[in-house]
Amino acid sequence: MNINIRNITIIAHVDHGKTTLIDNLMKQSGSFRENEVVDERLMDSGELEKERGITILAKPTSINWKNTRINIIDTPGHRDFASEVERVLSLADGALLLVDSAEGVMPQTKFVLSKALKQGLKPIVIINKLDKSDQRADEVLNETFDLFVSLDANEEQLDFPVLYASGRSGWASKDIDGPRENLNPLLDLVLDHVKPSQFDRSKPFAMLSTLLYADNFLGRSLVGRISQGTAKANQQIKAINLKGEKVDEGRLTKIFRYEGTKKVPIEVGEAGDIVVIAGLEKANVADTICDLEVNEPIEATPIDPPTMSIKITVNSSPLAGTEGKKLTSTQIRDRLILEAQNNVGISFSENTNKDAFEISGRGELMLEILLTQMRREGFEMTVSPPKVLFKTGKNSKKLEPIEEITMDLDEEYSSRIIDSMNRRKGKLVELKDTGKNKKRLIFQAPTRGLMGYTSRFLTLTKGTGVINRIFHSYGDFEGDMEGRRNGVLISMDQGKAVAFSIFNLQARGEMFVTHNDPVYTGMIVGLAPKPGDMIINVMKGKKLTNMRTQGTDENIVLTPVRQMSIAEQLSMLNTDEALEITPKSCRLRKVILDPHERKRSEKQNIVT
Repeated sequence: MNINIRNITIIAHVDHGKTTLIDNLMKQSGSFRENEVVDERLMDSGELEKERGITILAKPTSINWKNTRINIIDTPGHRDFASEVERVLSLADGALLLVDSAEGVMPQTKFVLSKALKQGLKPIVIINKLDKSDQRADEVLNETFDLFVSLDANEEQLDFPVLYASGRSGWASKDIDGPRENLNPLLDLVLDHVKPSQFDRSKPFAMLSTLLYADNFLGRSLVGRISQGTAKANQQIKAINLKGEKVDEGRLTKIFRYEGTKKVPIEVGEAGDIVVIAGLEKANVADTICDLEVNEPIEATPIDPPTMSIKITVNSSPLAGTEGKKLTSTQIRDRLILEAQNNVGISFSENTNKDAFEISGRGELMLEILLTQMRREGFEMTVSPPKVLFKTGKNSKKLEPIEEITMDLDEEYSSRIIDSMNRRKGKLVELKDTGKNKKRLIFQAPTRGLMGYTSRFLTLTKGTGVINRIFHSYGDFEGDMEGRRNGVLISMDQGKAVAFSIFNLQARGEMFVTHNDPVYTGMIVGLAPKPGDMIINVMKGKKLTNMRTQGTDENIVLTPVRQMSIAEQLSMLNTDEALEITPKSCRLRKVILDPHERKRSEKQNIVT
């Protein structure tokens, strides 16, 4: 048994302070020199992670404390990346559950805790952000205990230790009013409470591949915890899948261990330690990497299935190739296959011609992040409206994904929110007063009705509400749901939009283009105020003559174009529409650009 290693994971709802707490743990444990310049939210290393302030990929780090190496795995808090959390729990001997002292127990808290309890972990509860003015630590602790009970925690798990902390200020204490000096009480508690797993070093080497990274120099890098034996550089290894079939064989070229945020090469990896290995080209997540003698795979946690899909094809608009460099279906296909290999939350399928690809994921944000990354890599593509994935239940009953939605808002907005959720077939499960004229509403509603709902919610609550969603279960199909009521304004020709024309058309609806934007036939340039599409000319300029007019021309003032995210644009689409994505632009369009062909197609659909 290796008593000098502790593996812990930090789990929490989104924005409850996991990454900030890790920053201060690393600083206080001496991971950096005194004069070293250290960024905020060190673990959020990706470009999109830093921009959005969210963790997307789970990442390990390690600190040394009292002659013990503590490996810490930072996990995402957003529901769409829950598959990352499900995987990394198998690496850990213990878990730190962070709960915001004001917000309390939230949907993702419930989800990640249920997964941790099923793995048999005994969490340490940290009531975080105690420096908030509206903190209610005692109530939150009671809520957390009730949550443990509702998730059928055993007696050992229910007897959880509690710390009160402020990750940002860098202190933790056993009492609410205790000393607020540093995070030493937390590190000491990890050593006392988290018992290292017992591993047999005498057996041949084996580890479960849990995370996969692409490295420019090493190639495929697999991260996992060594379950038995020791890994030595240059030894012969193989990869076997969950069925015990050999997937790959090769030489263990490099072994790394995490020290702080850096990967340090080592000659021998010990049982119980989290390591990064290189040398296998085909091995994937959930495969067992092992000595040639081993034939039994290590069990892996099954991942919850995806609930939503989009279809991606090449960009077929007249402006194709003007902004991006990666345009062909082969390039798009290779990129999507790579994503499906690295991200277990995503699944990939294609049609027989291999020119249309379906990507399925856990939610809108996961799909939006993938499309944004591809966009930045120079891809151009056409994306269909998202659709939910139905299931067939007992007696051939149609089932659809149902989500649990938790909303915190001012009391004055609650009636309009309840009305808007009723239209989306939402059922109010709980309504409670959280004090200071604020309410917490909990709904269960079909995923179909919630696409793009976040922006609608923020509009209804004037930007003051907080909404959180998480997959609940598959439930009975709720019947037809009304889609977008408004028709669209469609460009009749190709060219560049003119301010004079847009100014005169503003009264017809909300415009999506401004002066000098390129447009083409069949491109959606605006939203009509009522049902029915309208074909308009946004390139009509003012007729100029050499005659003087008696009065002066009125100033042309254009209404600013609403900036929409990819998720918002996708949620607006009807079945006969698509989204064109390029590195510089996102344009809404009709699938069939030619107006005559569109009419013909509509007539055929009516007949059939």
